[in-house]
Amino acid sequence: MQNLSQRDKKHLWHPLTQHKTSSLPVGIVKAKGALLWDDKGNEYIDGIASWYTTMYGHCNETITKAVTKQMQHLDFVMFSGFTHEPAVTLAERLIHILPNNQEKIFFNDNGSTAVEAAIKMALQYHHNKGDKRDTIIAFEDGFHGDTFGAMSASGLSSYNGPFEEFLLKVKRIPPPQEDNIEDVLAQLENIVQHHNCAAFIFEPLVQGAAGMKFHSAKGLNTSIKRCQELDILCIADEIMTGFGKTGANFASENLENKPDIMCLSKALTAGMFPLSVTSCTQKVFDAFLSDEVHKGFFHAHTFSGHPLGCAAALAGMELLESDVILERRAYITQAHKDFIANIQHHPKIKEVRSMGVILALDLNIEMERYGNLRDKLYQFFMERGVILRPLGNTIYVLPPYVITNGELQKIYNTITELLETV
Repeated sequence: MQNLSQRDKKHLWHPLTQHKTSSLPVGIVKAKGALLWDDKGNEYIDGIASWYTTMYGHCNETITKAVTKQMQHLDFVMFSGFTHEPAVTLAERLIHILPNNQEKIFFNDNGSTAVEAAIKMALQYHHNKGDKRDTIIAFEDGFHGDTFGAMSASGLSSYNGPFEEFLLKVKRIPPPQEDNIEDVLAQLENIVQHHNCAAFIFEPLVQGAAGMKFHSAKGLNTSIKRCQELDILCIADEIMTGFGKTGANFASENLENKPDIMCLSKALTAGMFPLSVTSCTQKVFDAFLSDEVHKGFFHAHTFSGHPLGCAAALAGMELLESDVILERRAYITQAHKDFIANIQHHPKIKEVRSMGVILALDLNIEMERYGNLRDKLYQFFMERGVILRPLGNTIYVLPPYVITNGELQKIYNTITELLETV
Protein backbone atom coordinates (compact mmCIF):
# COMPACT_ATOMS: atom_id res chain seq x y z
CA MET A 1 0.00 0.00 0.00
CA GLN A 2 1.29 3.48 -0.89
CA ASN A 3 1.87 5.96 1.93
CA LEU A 4 0.54 9.52 2.00
CA SER A 5 3.57 11.03 0.29
CA GLN A 6 3.38 8.58 -2.62
CA ARG A 7 -0.37 9.05 -3.05
CA ASP A 8 0.11 12.82 -2.86
CA LYS A 9 2.50 12.79 -5.83
CA LYS A 10 -0.16 11.58 -8.27
CA HIS A 11 -2.55 14.54 -8.07
CA LEU A 12 -1.38 17.35 -5.77
CA TRP A 13 0.41 20.59 -6.67
CA HIS A 14 2.10 22.17 -3.62
CA PRO A 15 2.92 25.83 -3.00
CA LEU A 16 6.50 27.14 -3.24
CA THR A 17 7.61 23.84 -4.77
CA GLN A 18 9.57 22.91 -7.88
CA HIS A 19 8.11 19.44 -8.30
CA LYS A 20 10.77 18.24 -10.73
CA THR A 21 13.56 18.51 -8.16
CA SER A 22 11.88 18.56 -4.76
CA SER A 23 11.64 15.61 -2.39
CA LEU A 24 8.24 14.15 -1.54
CA PRO A 25 6.25 16.03 1.11
CA VAL A 26 6.09 14.56 4.60
CA GLY A 27 2.74 12.96 5.42
CA ILE A 28 1.48 14.40 8.72
CA VAL A 29 -1.20 12.42 10.56
CA LYS A 30 -1.41 13.99 14.02
CA ALA A 31 -0.67 17.24 15.86
CA LYS A 32 -0.77 18.42 19.45
CA GLY A 33 0.79 21.42 21.16
CA ALA A 34 4.07 22.23 19.42
CA LEU A 35 4.41 18.71 17.99
CA LEU A 36 3.56 17.00 14.70
CA TRP A 37 3.76 13.28 13.85
CA ASP A 38 4.19 11.77 10.40
CA ASP A 39 2.78 8.52 9.01
CA LYS A 40 6.01 6.71 9.90
CA GLY A 41 5.75 7.61 13.57
CA ASN A 42 8.41 10.35 13.52
CA GLU A 43 7.91 13.33 15.84
CA TYR A 44 8.68 16.94 14.87
CA ILE A 45 8.78 20.18 16.84
CA ASP A 46 6.91 22.87 14.90
CA GLY A 47 9.48 25.65 15.34
CA ILE A 48 7.63 28.15 13.15
CA ALA A 49 4.05 27.45 14.30
CA SER A 50 3.13 26.32 10.77
CA TRP A 51 3.83 29.70 9.16
CA TYR A 52 3.09 31.67 12.36
CA THR A 53 -0.53 30.50 12.71
CA THR A 54 -0.85 27.89 15.48
CA MET A 55 0.43 30.18 18.22
CA TYR A 56 -1.62 28.48 20.95
CA GLY A 57 -0.56 25.03 19.82
CA HIS A 58 -2.05 22.46 17.49
CA CYS A 59 -5.48 21.06 18.38
CA ASN A 60 -5.87 23.46 21.30
CA GLU A 61 -8.94 22.24 23.18
CA THR A 62 -10.23 25.74 23.95
CA ILE A 63 -10.37 26.49 20.24
CA THR A 64 -11.60 23.10 19.02
CA LYS A 65 -14.43 23.15 21.59
CA ALA A 66 -15.47 26.66 20.50
CA VAL A 67 -15.60 25.65 16.84
CA THR A 68 -17.44 22.40 17.61
CA LYS A 69 -20.03 24.27 19.66
CA GLN A 70 -20.52 26.88 16.95
CA MET A 71 -21.01 24.36 14.12
CA GLN A 72 -23.90 22.80 16.04
CA HIS A 73 -25.80 26.11 16.06
CA LEU A 74 -24.86 27.96 12.88
CA ASP A 75 -22.45 26.49 10.37
CA PHE A 76 -22.51 29.19 7.69
CA VAL A 77 -24.57 32.01 6.25
CA MET A 78 -23.51 34.47 3.57
CA PHE A 79 -22.38 37.78 5.03
CA SER A 80 -24.07 40.06 2.49
CA GLY A 81 -27.41 41.05 3.95
CA PHE A 82 -26.97 38.88 7.05
CA THR A 83 -25.00 38.97 10.28
CA HIS A 84 -24.48 36.71 13.28
CA GLU A 85 -23.29 36.71 16.87
CA PRO A 86 -19.73 35.40 16.34
CA ALA A 87 -18.96 38.09 13.74
CA VAL A 88 -20.44 40.93 15.81
CA THR A 89 -18.68 39.80 18.99
CA LEU A 90 -15.37 39.31 17.20
CA ALA A 91 -15.57 42.80 15.70
CA GLU A 92 -16.24 44.23 19.17
CA ARG A 93 -13.32 42.30 20.69
CA LEU A 94 -10.92 43.28 17.91
CA ILE A 95 -11.78 46.97 18.11
CA HIS A 96 -11.11 46.76 21.85
CA ILE A 97 -7.50 45.60 21.38
CA LEU A 98 -6.58 47.23 18.05
CA PRO A 99 -5.03 50.74 17.97
CA ASN A 100 -7.72 53.16 19.09
CA ASN A 101 -8.26 54.77 15.67
CA GLN A 102 -9.61 51.54 14.15
CA GLU A 103 -13.42 51.49 13.91
CA LYS A 104 -14.59 49.14 11.16
CA ILE A 105 -13.96 45.46 10.43
CA PHE A 106 -14.14 43.91 6.94
CA PHE A 107 -13.86 40.11 6.72
CA ASN A 108 -11.88 38.18 4.11
CA ASP A 109 -10.56 34.63 4.03
CA ASN A 110 -6.72 34.80 4.05
CA GLY A 111 -3.80 37.19 4.36
CA SER A 112 -3.45 37.97 0.66
CA THR A 113 -7.12 38.83 0.34
CA ALA A 114 -6.94 41.03 3.44
CA VAL A 115 -4.21 43.03 1.69
CA GLU A 116 -6.11 42.93 -1.61
CA ALA A 117 -9.13 44.49 0.11
CA ALA A 118 -6.94 47.11 1.80
CA ILE A 119 -5.37 48.22 -1.48
CA LYS A 120 -8.75 48.38 -3.19
CA MET A 121 -10.14 50.38 -0.25
CA ALA A 122 -7.30 52.87 -0.60
CA LEU A 123 -7.67 53.26 -4.35
CA GLN A 124 -11.46 53.62 -4.15
CA TYR A 125 -11.22 55.98 -1.16
CA HIS A 126 -9.58 58.55 -3.45
CA HIS A 127 -11.73 57.67 -6.46
CA ASN A 128 -14.91 58.30 -4.45
CA LYS A 129 -13.58 61.74 -3.57
CA GLY A 130 -12.95 62.51 -7.24
CA ASP A 131 -9.18 62.26 -6.80
CA LYS A 132 -7.42 59.92 -9.24
CA ARG A 133 -4.44 58.31 -7.51
CA ASP A 134 -2.68 55.34 -9.03
CA THR A 135 0.56 54.73 -7.09
CA ILE A 136 1.28 52.56 -4.05
CA ILE A 137 4.34 53.18 -1.87
CA ALA A 138 5.94 50.07 -0.36
CA PHE A 139 9.16 48.89 1.22
CA GLU A 140 11.95 47.19 -0.69
CA ASP A 141 11.86 43.41 -0.14
CA GLY A 142 8.40 43.56 1.41
CA PHE A 143 5.98 40.66 1.10
CA HIS A 144 2.21 41.03 1.29
CA GLY A 145 0.78 37.97 -0.47
CA ASP A 146 0.28 36.31 -3.83
CA THR A 147 -2.94 37.79 -5.23
CA PHE A 148 -2.29 40.52 -7.78
CA GLY A 149 -2.68 43.63 -5.64
CA ALA A 150 -0.81 42.06 -2.75
CA MET A 151 1.86 40.76 -5.11
CA SER A 152 2.22 44.21 -6.67
CA ALA A 153 3.02 45.64 -3.26
CA SER A 154 5.55 42.87 -2.61
CA GLY A 155 9.15 43.31 -3.63
CA LEU A 156 10.57 39.79 -3.78
CA SER A 157 11.42 38.83 -7.36
CA SER A 158 11.41 35.12 -6.53
CA TYR A 159 7.62 35.41 -6.25
CA ASN A 160 6.85 38.17 -8.75
CA GLY A 161 9.18 37.45 -11.69
CA PRO A 162 6.75 36.20 -14.37
CA PHE A 163 4.11 38.80 -13.50
CA GLU A 164 6.09 42.07 -13.25
CA GLU A 165 4.57 43.68 -16.36
CA PHE A 166 1.02 43.05 -15.14
CA LEU A 167 1.29 44.59 -11.66
CA LEU A 168 -0.04 47.80 -10.13
CA LYS A 169 2.16 50.90 -10.09
CA VAL A 170 4.37 50.71 -7.00
CA LYS A 171 7.28 52.90 -5.87
CA ARG A 172 9.64 51.55 -3.21
CA ILE A 173 11.62 53.02 -0.36
CA PRO A 174 14.14 51.29 1.90
CA PRO A 175 12.92 50.19 5.34
CA PRO A 176 14.07 52.89 7.78
CA GLN A 177 16.96 52.16 10.13
CA GLU A 178 18.24 54.49 12.82
CA ASP A 179 21.01 55.74 10.51
CA ASN A 180 19.04 56.31 7.29
CA ILE A 181 15.80 57.98 8.42
CA GLU A 182 16.53 61.28 6.66
CA ASP A 183 17.52 59.51 3.45
CA VAL A 184 14.34 57.40 3.46
CA LEU A 185 12.25 60.51 4.08
CA ALA A 186 13.98 62.28 1.17
CA GLN A 187 13.22 59.35 -1.13
CA LEU A 188 9.62 59.34 0.06
CA GLU A 189 9.35 63.08 -0.57
CA ASN A 190 10.62 62.64 -4.12
CA ILE A 191 8.02 59.95 -4.78
CA VAL A 192 5.06 61.90 -3.41
CA GLN A 193 6.08 65.00 -5.38
CA HIS A 194 6.21 63.15 -8.70
CA HIS A 195 3.43 60.56 -8.40
CA ASN A 196 -0.23 60.45 -7.41
CA CYS A 197 0.12 58.27 -4.35
CA ALA A 198 -2.92 56.51 -2.90
CA ALA A 199 -1.40 54.39 -0.12
CA PHE A 200 1.72 53.39 1.77
CA ILE A 201 1.79 49.71 2.76
CA PHE A 202 4.29 48.21 5.17
CA GLU A 203 5.00 45.33 7.51
CA PRO A 204 5.47 47.16 10.82
CA LEU A 205 8.86 46.62 12.49
CA VAL A 206 9.54 43.16 10.98
CA GLN A 207 9.67 42.11 7.32
CA GLY A 208 8.85 38.43 7.59
CA ALA A 209 9.46 36.78 4.21
CA ALA A 210 12.44 39.09 3.58
CA GLY A 211 14.27 37.19 6.31
CA MET A 212 12.81 38.57 9.54
CA LYS A 213 14.49 41.91 8.91
CA PHE A 214 13.83 44.52 11.61
CA HIS A 215 13.46 48.24 11.04
CA SER A 216 13.08 51.43 13.07
CA ALA A 217 9.79 52.40 14.69
CA LYS A 218 10.98 56.01 14.77
CA GLY A 219 11.70 55.98 11.04
CA LEU A 220 8.41 54.28 10.21
CA ASN A 221 6.60 56.90 12.31
CA THR A 222 8.22 59.66 10.27
CA SER A 223 7.15 58.12 6.97
CA ILE A 224 3.58 57.54 8.17
CA LYS A 225 3.33 61.12 9.42
CA ARG A 226 4.38 62.55 6.07
CA CYS A 227 2.00 60.30 4.15
CA GLN A 228 -0.95 61.13 6.35
CA GLU A 229 -0.27 64.84 5.90
CA LEU A 230 -0.92 64.23 2.19
CA ASP A 231 -3.96 62.00 2.75
CA ILE A 232 -1.99 58.96 1.57
CA LEU A 233 -3.62 56.07 3.43
CA CYS A 234 -1.21 54.01 5.53
CA ILE A 235 -1.76 50.24 5.55
CA ALA A 236 -0.15 48.11 8.26
CA ASP A 237 0.20 44.49 7.17
CA GLU A 238 0.11 42.74 10.57
CA ILE A 239 -0.62 39.31 9.10
CA MET A 240 2.67 37.96 10.44
CA THR A 241 3.33 40.36 13.34
CA GLY A 242 -0.16 40.44 14.86
CA PHE A 243 -1.39 38.78 18.04
CA GLY A 244 1.63 39.06 20.28
CA LYS A 245 4.60 37.96 18.22
CA THR A 246 6.65 41.16 18.53
CA GLY A 247 5.88 41.61 22.24
CA ALA A 248 2.85 43.90 21.97
CA ASN A 249 -0.42 42.46 20.67
CA PHE A 250 0.22 44.39 17.46
CA ALA A 251 3.48 45.87 16.20
CA SER A 252 1.57 49.07 15.39
CA GLU A 253 1.24 49.70 19.11
CA ASN A 254 4.89 50.81 18.96
CA LEU A 255 3.99 53.60 16.53
CA GLU A 256 2.91 57.08 17.55
CA ASN A 257 1.21 57.58 14.19
CA LYS A 258 -1.31 54.79 13.76
CA PRO A 259 -2.17 53.20 10.41
CA ASP A 260 -5.41 54.05 8.63
CA ILE A 261 -5.95 50.42 7.59
CA MET A 262 -4.72 47.15 9.14
CA CYS A 263 -4.56 43.61 7.76
CA LEU A 264 -4.84 40.58 10.09
CA SER A 265 -4.82 36.83 9.51
CA LYS A 266 -2.68 33.77 10.40
CA ALA A 267 -2.77 33.73 14.24
CA LEU A 268 -6.20 35.41 14.13
CA THR A 269 -7.82 31.95 14.15
CA ALA A 270 -4.74 30.13 15.50
CA GLY A 271 -4.52 28.15 12.27
CA MET A 272 -7.91 26.55 12.89
CA PHE A 273 -9.78 28.20 10.03
CA PRO A 274 -9.06 30.43 7.00
CA LEU A 275 -10.22 33.90 8.00
CA SER A 276 -8.76 37.39 7.76
CA VAL A 277 -9.66 40.96 8.61
CA THR A 278 -9.11 44.34 7.02
CA SER A 279 -9.83 47.02 9.62
CA CYS A 280 -9.99 50.76 9.01
CA THR A 281 -10.72 54.13 10.52
CA GLN A 282 -14.10 55.85 10.46
CA LYS A 283 -12.62 58.36 7.99
CA VAL A 284 -11.90 55.61 5.47
CA PHE A 285 -15.32 54.02 5.92
CA ASP A 286 -17.13 57.37 5.56
CA ALA A 287 -15.64 57.89 2.08
CA PHE A 288 -17.80 54.97 0.88
CA LEU A 289 -21.08 56.38 2.23
CA SER A 290 -23.14 57.87 -0.58
CA ASP A 291 -26.55 57.93 -2.22
CA GLU A 292 -24.72 56.60 -5.26
CA VAL A 293 -24.71 52.81 -4.92
CA HIS A 294 -21.52 52.33 -6.92
CA LYS A 295 -19.53 54.24 -4.30
CA GLY A 296 -20.01 51.34 -1.89
CA PHE A 297 -17.22 48.79 -1.50
CA PHE A 298 -18.31 46.12 -3.98
CA HIS A 299 -15.79 43.54 -2.92
CA ALA A 300 -16.84 40.18 -1.49
CA HIS A 301 -15.65 36.73 -0.53
CA THR A 302 -18.13 33.87 -0.28
CA PHE A 303 -16.80 32.81 3.12
CA SER A 304 -16.50 36.30 4.62
CA GLY A 305 -17.25 36.40 8.34
CA HIS A 306 -17.55 32.60 8.51
CA PRO A 307 -19.14 31.73 11.88
CA LEU A 308 -16.69 28.88 12.55
CA GLY A 309 -13.70 31.10 11.82
CA CYS A 310 -15.09 33.83 14.05
CA ALA A 311 -15.62 31.31 16.86
CA ALA A 312 -12.02 30.13 16.52
CA ALA A 313 -10.76 33.72 16.56
CA LEU A 314 -12.76 34.56 19.68
CA ALA A 315 -11.33 31.53 21.49
CA GLY A 316 -7.84 32.51 20.36
CA MET A 317 -8.25 36.05 21.68
CA GLU A 318 -9.38 34.65 25.01
CA LEU A 319 -6.13 32.69 25.15
CA LEU A 320 -4.01 35.62 23.93
CA GLU A 321 -4.84 37.64 27.03
CA SER A 322 -4.70 34.72 29.49
CA ASP A 323 -2.06 34.60 32.24
CA VAL A 324 -0.59 31.33 31.01
CA ILE A 325 -0.01 32.62 27.46
CA LEU A 326 1.38 35.94 28.69
CA GLU A 327 3.82 34.01 30.87
CA ARG A 328 4.88 31.77 27.99
CA ARG A 329 5.38 34.75 25.68
CA ALA A 330 7.62 36.36 28.29
CA TYR A 331 9.57 33.13 28.79
CA ILE A 332 10.22 32.63 25.06
CA THR A 333 11.25 36.27 24.67
CA GLN A 334 13.85 35.92 27.43
CA ALA A 335 14.98 32.48 26.24
CA HIS A 336 15.70 33.92 22.79
CA LYS A 337 17.83 36.65 24.38
CA ASP A 338 19.75 34.12 26.43
CA PHE A 339 20.40 31.97 23.36
CA ILE A 340 21.63 35.02 21.44
CA ALA A 341 24.08 35.80 24.24
CA ASN A 342 25.53 32.29 23.88
CA ILE A 343 25.95 32.22 20.09
CA GLN A 344 26.23 35.81 18.86
CA HIS A 345 30.01 35.68 18.43
CA HIS A 346 30.06 32.37 16.56
CA PRO A 347 32.14 32.72 13.35
CA LYS A 348 29.38 31.16 11.22
CA ILE A 349 26.89 33.86 12.27
CA LYS A 350 26.71 37.14 10.39
CA GLU A 351 23.94 38.65 12.53
CA VAL A 352 21.46 37.47 15.14
CA ARG A 353 18.42 39.33 16.47
CA SER A 354 15.15 38.85 18.32
CA MET A 355 11.92 40.71 18.94
CA GLY A 356 9.27 39.18 21.15
CA VAL A 357 9.01 35.50 20.23
CA ILE A 358 10.77 36.02 16.88
CA LEU A 359 14.40 34.87 16.66
CA ALA A 360 16.44 35.20 13.47
CA LEU A 361 20.07 34.53 12.62
CA ASP A 362 21.86 35.13 9.34
CA LEU A 363 24.52 32.61 8.44
CA ASN A 364 27.86 33.88 7.17
CA ILE A 365 27.19 32.02 3.93
CA GLU A 366 25.88 33.19 0.56
CA MET A 367 23.02 31.10 -0.78
CA GLU A 368 19.90 31.30 -2.91
CA ARG A 369 16.52 31.73 -1.27
CA TYR A 370 15.41 28.41 -2.75
CA GLY A 371 18.44 26.33 -3.67
CA ASN A 372 20.38 23.18 -2.86
CA LEU A 373 22.20 24.54 0.20
CA ARG A 374 19.02 25.96 1.67
CA ASP A 375 17.31 22.60 1.09
CA LYS A 376 20.17 20.83 2.88
CA LEU A 377 19.67 23.09 5.91
CA TYR A 378 15.98 22.28 5.90
CA GLN A 379 16.68 18.55 5.73
CA PHE A 380 19.26 18.86 8.50
CA PHE A 381 16.59 20.16 10.84
CA MET A 382 13.93 17.70 9.69
CA GLU A 383 16.24 14.72 10.25
CA ARG A 384 16.59 15.88 13.86
CA GLY A 385 12.87 16.32 14.39
CA VAL A 386 12.74 20.11 14.13
CA ILE A 387 10.67 22.03 11.56
CA LEU A 388 12.46 25.23 10.55
CA ARG A 389 12.25 26.72 7.04
CA PRO A 390 15.34 28.86 6.31
CA LEU A 391 14.76 31.98 4.21
CA GLY A 392 17.94 31.84 2.17
CA ASN A 393 20.74 32.17 4.71
CA THR A 394 18.35 33.30 7.45
CA ILE A 395 17.26 30.73 10.02
CA TYR A 396 14.34 31.89 12.12
CA VAL A 397 12.39 30.50 15.05
CA LEU A 398 8.83 31.60 15.75
CA PRO A 399 7.38 28.88 17.98
CA PRO A 400 3.89 28.33 19.37
CA TYR A 401 3.46 30.10 22.70
CA VAL A 402 2.76 26.73 24.33
CA ILE A 403 6.08 25.16 23.35
CA THR A 404 7.69 23.50 26.36
CA ASN A 405 11.05 24.59 27.75
CA GLY A 406 12.57 21.29 26.64
CA GLU A 407 11.21 21.55 23.10
CA LEU A 408 12.52 25.09 22.77
CA GLN A 409 15.91 24.01 24.07
CA LYS A 410 16.03 21.21 21.48
CA ILE A 411 15.54 23.82 18.74
CA TYR A 412 18.43 25.86 20.14
CA ASN A 413 20.62 22.76 20.45
CA THR A 414 19.89 21.76 16.85
CA ILE A 415 20.80 25.22 15.57
CA THR A 416 24.03 25.08 17.59
CA GLU A 417 24.81 21.67 16.07
CA LEU A 418 24.20 23.09 12.60
CA LEU A 419 26.67 25.92 13.24
CA GLU A 420 29.36 23.33 13.91
CA THR A 421 28.69 21.49 10.63
CA VAL A 422 28.04 24.11 7.94
